[in-house]
Amino acid sequence: MSPNRLQANLSFRFRRLLSGDPEGVPPWLAVVAAGDEPGYFVPSDAPWLVHGGFGTLVGGIRALLVQALHPGTLRGVMDHSRYAEDPLGRLSGTIRWLTVTTFGSKTAVATEAGRVNRMHKRVTGTYEASDGAEVSYRAADPDLLLWVHIAFMESFLVAHQTFCAEPIPAGSASSGADNYIAQWSVAVAPLGLATCPMNQAELDVAIADFIDRGILRSDERTRQVVEFLRRPPLPGATKIAYRLLFAAAVVSLRPEYRRLLGLRAGPRWIIVPVTRVALRLIKRAVGPESPVEQAARDRLVRAGVI
Repeated sequence: MSPNRLQANLSFRFRRLLSGDPEGVPPWLAVVAAGDEPGYFVPSDAPWLVHGGFGTLVGGIRALLVQALHPGTLRGVMDHSRYAEDPLGRLSGTIRWLTVTTFGSKTAVATEAGRVNRMHKRVTGTYEASDGAEVSYRAADPDLLLWVHIAFMESFLVAHQTFCAEPIPAGSASSGADNYIAQWSVAVAPLGLATCPMNQAELDVAIADFIDRGILRSDERTRQVVEFLRRPPLPGATKIAYRLLFAAAVVSLRPEYRRLLGLRAGPRWIIVPVTRVALRLIKRAVGPESPVEQAARDRLVRAGVI
């Protein structure tokens, strides 16, 4: 098989796995490409760079581990999703929201937020707090929305900082991290979260607040999710690559998170450089061009933005 055909085959398999589409064409590609309206971000913005990078492969796993520390989020996932029966289906739904919000038009983002909000209306129930009290929850509760936002935002940021070479543009902020956190805050407003951290210092304070209030915890359900994330039912050789990505996610966790989750990190001095190389190889194998990013750029050209 020629190198070009091999790359095309690998790219097809990779995109089919993440999108869930048998033809390897993400169903959100047409959504991103549609129209001639700007979105919230352009290629020079921090969220475009971070979310377009392959560090998201580690960040996504890390985010799911962190999410599981909040008993409300955990209960919502276990009781109202098909993560065990169809993990790739749930993954593709999350990827759709992230991709459309990052690269789509403002109209597309509003439509996608509406889809997510309709799903959230069905996610209600109760969970047991750390003190044993029974607590009612809704997915749209500000506390839960904030924790999910923090879990994803911090995880993608840390994964990029740890495993990717491209510096995050600082823009007018004091650092690339501050810029990313501030810019990505627009993503949660359509979901009903009015306030959220706007820089690294505020993010650290928000995380410390969740820890200090004793909200984050681990129980048998948490351990079930962690074990599932450690060994998900993935096809063939994908499992080998996933083991490294999972180990990288664990290494990148805050020590407090690892302690609560009962996870032990492998040797950082080995896992970090090996993961960096692996992500570069995956990028080379899949191909440097992202159809979604190109579709977004084409739309921005039509809109006269770039």
